[in-house]
Amino acid sequence: MEIGIDSFVENTPDPVKGVAVSPAERVHDLLEEIVLADQAGLDVYGIGEHHRQEYISSAPAILLAAAAARTKRIRLTSAVTVLSSDDPVRVFQDFATVDLISQGRAEITIGRGSFIESYPLFGFDLNDYDEIFAEKLDLLLKVRENIRVHWSGKHRSGLTGQGVYPRPLQNPLPVWIGVGGTPASFARAGALGLPLAVAIIGGEFHRFRPLVDLYREAGRRAGHSPEQLAIGVHTIGFVADTTAQAADDLFPAYAYTFSRIGRERGWPPVTRAQFDATRTSRGALLVGSPEATAEKILAIDEALGGVSRISIQLTPGSLPHAKVLHAIELIGARVAPMVRKNVAVPAVGASS
Repeated sequence: MEIGIDSFVENTPDPVKGVAVSPAERVHDLLEEIVLADQAGLDVYGIGEHHRQEYISSAPAILLAAAAARTKRIRLTSAVTVLSSDDPVRVFQDFATVDLISQGRAEITIGRGSFIESYPLFGFDLNDYDEIFAEKLDLLLKVRENIRVHWSGKHRSGLTGQGVYPRPLQNPLPVWIGVGGTPASFARAGALGLPLAVAIIGGEFHRFRPLVDLYREAGRRAGHSPEQLAIGVHTIGFVADTTAQAADDLFPAYAYTFSRIGRERGWPPVTRAQFDATRTSRGALLVGSPEATAEKILAIDEALGGVSRISIQLTPGSLPHAKVLHAIELIGARVAPMVRKNVAVPAVGASS
């Protein structure tokens, strides 16, 4: 099983000090975290796309390119690229370039995003949400398969044989589908035979099993092999020397971020009791000591019928940089070896 980390490069105020670091310092810290993850033997680092004040991740490919020049082994992916409000040709070019810089370690995870700011920002109508995504995914896959592309659609001008360059080192460049809880999204990924990245950030992880089974069944009916239908899980979490310390470290940042989102969406503020309930043995949060974290990863693997990748978002809000670095060290030195000792799912990054 691959073990990795995700980030949206959050830059919220420190819950204790009440101020945020400068964007330049936050990016410096991010790159230091990715370099350490590489040195610690982790398998993948993902950067998700957001277009909000509290995130410095509107251009994941640029950040990943900077990381590619500083790392040697770790795979580098978006988590996710909001394809509906981007141009598939440009997305492919950007990540093909990251692939060349990294010597074959780039991936794209595409999705529709959990926020809507990018749609009006780039001139798209939210009423066309599903149609735009399906059309642009089709174009992205055609660009991946062909140097010269013939394609027509409703929401973008057509291509009549133009060449798309550069081409990546990997052939094909891995493309994952990022999904939340919409059954149609699971079925679509299965029918296309694309690996699936499931965001489990609330509720209980075992409840996603019917959706994962839907993905696998759609893939089987489309003629794809079980090995091709890889499943990754994205979850929020934190690792410290003890489970109590991990929870105490994560809660202020987690509560700040999700209470802020809650104000926008009509949710009540996050309480410590709710947070603690979500980090129980079957809850979505992956918070604990190295031993507790490894045990829960194995439980997720069993509940979902086998997964190929687990990615932990360590920073849902701002946490002290030193504590994030320590968490990465613990994941690499203690969590990953315990998980790999008990689970052997083939890595899919280089062949998806």
